Amino acid sequence: TQSVLYLLKSTLFLRKPSLLNSMLCCRVHDQPSKCPIKLTIIYHQALVCTLICCVSCAFIHRWKLNDSFILPRPGSRYSLMGGNLHISHLNKEEDVGIYQCLASNSFGTIVSREASLHVACKFLLYLKSFSIKTRCFVVFGFMLIPAPLFSFTELTFTWIFNEYPSFVIQDTRRFVSQKTGNLYIAKVEPSDVGNYTCVVTNTVTKTSVQGPPTPLVLRVDGMKNLFERKAGESFQPVRFVPVAKSSTVKLECFALGNPVPTISWRRVDGASFGRKVDINKASGVLEIPYFQQEDAGMYECVAENSRGRNLVKGKLSFYAAPHLTEKPQDVQKTIDDSLVWECKASAKPKPSYRWLKNGESLDPMEQDRIQVNNGLLTISSLNLADVGMYQCVAENKHGRIFTNAELRVIAIAPDFSQNLLKAQTLARQGGDVLIECKPRMSPRGVISWRKGKEALREIMVLDNGSLRISNVTKLDAGIYTCVARNQFGVASSAGSLLVKEATSITSPAGHLDVTIGESIVLPCQVSHDPTLDLKFTWFFNEQLIRFGSHGRSAGDIMIRNIQLQHAGKYTCAVQTKVDSVSIATDVVVRGPPGPPVDCRVTAVTETTASLSWGPGMDNHSPILSYTIQARTPFSLGWQAVTTVPELLAGKQLSATVTDLSPWVEYEFRVLAANSIGTGEPSKPSNKSRTKETLPRVTPARVNGGGGGRSELVITWEPVPDELQSGPGFGYVVAFRPLGAQGWMQAAVTSPDASRYVFKNESIPPFSPYQVKVGVYNNRGEGPFSPVTTIYSAEEEPSRAPGRLRARSISASEVEVTWKPLPWSNNRRRILGYELRYWGEKEKQEAATVIRTVGNKTSVLIRDLEGSSTYYMSLRAYNSAGEGPQSSTVNVTTKKPPPSQAPVKIMWNTSNSKVILKWDQVHALENESEVTGYKVNQDKHSHPSVVETNNTSLELSLPVNQGYVIQIKPFSEGGEGISSRQITIPKMEGGTGATRRDARILTIMFVCAACQ
Repeated sequence: TQSVLYLLKSTLFLRKPSLLNSMLCCRVHDQPSKCPIKLTIIYHQALVCTLICCVSCAFIHRWKLNDSFILPRPGSRYSLMGGNLHISHLNKEEDVGIYQCLASNSFGTIVSREASLHVACKFLLYLKSFSIKTRCFVVFGFMLIPAPLFSFTELTFTWIFNEYPSFVIQDTRRFVSQKTGNLYIAKVEPSDVGNYTCVVTNTVTKTSVQGPPTPLVLRVDGMKNLFERKAGESFQPVRFVPVAKSSTVKLECFALGNPVPTISWRRVDGASFGRKVDINKASGVLEIPYFQQEDAGMYECVAENSRGRNLVKGKLSFYAAPHLTEKPQDVQKTIDDSLVWECKASAKPKPSYRWLKNGESLDPMEQDRIQVNNGLLTISSLNLADVGMYQCVAENKHGRIFTNAELRVIAIAPDFSQNLLKAQTLARQGGDVLIECKPRMSPRGVISWRKGKEALREIMVLDNGSLRISNVTKLDAGIYTCVARNQFGVASSAGSLLVKEATSITSPAGHLDVTIGESIVLPCQVSHDPTLDLKFTWFFNEQLIRFGSHGRSAGDIMIRNIQLQHAGKYTCAVQTKVDSVSIATDVVVRGPPGPPVDCRVTAVTETTASLSWGPGMDNHSPILSYTIQARTPFSLGWQAVTTVPELLAGKQLSATVTDLSPWVEYEFRVLAANSIGTGEPSKPSNKSRTKETLPRVTPARVNGGGGGRSELVITWEPVPDELQSGPGFGYVVAFRPLGAQGWMQAAVTSPDASRYVFKNESIPPFSPYQVKVGVYNNRGEGPFSPVTTIYSAEEEPSRAPGRLRARSISASEVEVTWKPLPWSNNRRRILGYELRYWGEKEKQEAATVIRTVGNKTSVLIRDLEGSSTYYMSLRAYNSAGEGPQSSTVNVTTKKPPPSQAPVKIMWNTSNSKVILKWDQVHALENESEVTGYKVNQDKHSHPSVVETNNTSLELSLPVNQGYVIQIKPFSEGGEGISSRQITIPKMEGGTGATRRDARILTIMFVCAACQ
């Protein structure tokens, strides 16, 4: 036979005491997770079982079995090895039960959680006595092969088909329940015929056993009514299942049927499955890992095939063993003190609490002094008998948990070493003073006081031992001694009391009335004891005023350019080491009124709007008048408007705005004024549109003329939107030949139009017409503009200009001349000429155009290229267009001027003259020959030019005046490149330069020209 032994869910842990004054021999660790007592062992004839008690710093270990102490004796089956309980020759009848470890040292005793010792059933007997011979003879039907029943979760079930290792593979047709061990076949097929053997495996001991083979054979009489069967036959319902927090739960669901049913899961409350939930579609198992409160609820399994459907429901409930959320801590108290320890744990259902002292329940005789209330332990009037190790036990039906703490109660003589009396205490004359006395002693004894050598009245000593002196005078100054006594000894401590004069503020409390923009001073003058330092603090409306990192050394403060937000209560607080005083001043700031409120439009007409508003803050100065402003989408900002009444007094809260434009959207705002000034405007009113009416404004600048052949072009300046007086705005254009009686009219419907063209072949060119433009909108027609005379379109010039000539003036300039056409006749005018020119290598379409205005007969073309041929044509133009083109002429520009500047420039001064010489400039092959030189002189910003055909020049040199000279060649192609500037210094007294100076200067300028 074989047996399995389980020691389940047992953990022992000890929190070592923590003692003061270096009396602790070791530290305590509260680590229950590292000290489990759980033992699994295979039972042999000489079975040995060891129960581990994991505790550090424990001197004595004891064990209980079923609440009775185990007393190991020599030769017995029980022995202690390092605190662990060793059991030899394990006996099921004597050793099965609840074990608990107790650990003790000099600080107290604690107990472990219970450990359960079980012996497993011999499941081989179940298999031997189990016989499966019914329900196993089916043909194309459904079968259930039962397995033996076990209650241990450490077992797994598999089935062998015919011979090992051919195991039954689970799919939608075959299912092995790990709850019952049964093998289910939803629809039996011929291939399923054979022997089936149940295999049960213990996952703890890693051993397996097999049951007897169960044959599955064909039945020839089982064909009837078995070909189709509704899903759900032999369906195993899901029961109510409690699930522990953070555990994994598996729900099994399988159905018999033909065709093979499909299995699906859902939550009855309609909630969707989380991502952690796994549904095995082949086996129909629903697995929920890390079970939490939100996973609890009713689950439904649905099995269906073509013949029908069936369903079952099961409920998962959530439970949690206790988990500590608040633990008591080691404490040290004095005699007669009180202790409050709180122990809290989370669990479902809610846990109950109990407390142990040194492993035992609390003394019921001490209920008046020791009270337990739902995890809260309270002990009053502590004494030395209360010292020990305390344990809080939180438990519900799913488990219990322990936590430990040590209580130490000390007894000491009075000691002032850590709480001496203050060496010096300051007091204000006329005030109260408290001198504290806090010696360390246990139990609490008697405290008395003396001044010098004189004992003080007990009435001056408070219950906590401190000394209180009321209405202090100079006579109270001196040395005070506190004396403490209890049964263990006497101790004393002394300190001096100094009495100072009281601090007072001499500036009176006041009320200041100021106008915005002024500067004021708020005084805070103080009378005080000269030996004490003062600290000034200012508050504005109870809020601290910060003056920067240096604070205030003087009491007065100044407010410059005061504003409305500075009005309020200012408090000056003065503080010394012995007292503090304060004074408040109310500051009222008068300023322009605040913005009026609730500005609204109450009525509108074509040109008026009625407004109303409410008064804003007057800021301590009565409102004298109001002003109304308006704006439209067309105005530049807010504009003042005229009102009725014209002047709006301070009590006037409504008015009518006049002279508005019809059919315009307006916004209005109101400003209030008092004797100090005009305040901020109100919020704008809602937008309101005035009513429409007949238009009153006519277009401006009515004119015309031009256009194409047989056209009369009439132009005008459109009427702005804000003057159109209503929707549907347009223009009425009227015209007639000069001298005619009737008018021809045309409507232009676009309000933005500025031009109308009347085309008729009967219109003679360049004929005078009278025109006028009127306006209209949806309400009707408005007035016409004044009558204006314009001319119809003229004809284009009919002839080309004659005698077109072109002459090259230089390499970059050409002069073009022509004979003009007659300026005007009764059919056309000449407004100017259009000259087109283009290079020899360019196309005529890319020609450059120059237009003249008026009766000009020549044009100078600049910026041309030298030695290049250009082509030119000319035609006249007027408002009707351009006339015919003249014949084309060409011209070749002159060669470019020399590209070299004059070099080797030499100069010499003699008396009042300067003599210049330079080398001849020679033109290149493609340049025009030099015909002369231009010498530019600059005398104090007065330039002049002298021309010469030679390479030398004599210039007059004014006394005490210098020159700046440049020389450039010129030719028929134009001016060449200038030399570098030559500066001739002024010569005082007319003294000439020596030849040596001339040579030196010559070399310098030659080099400069070569750079």
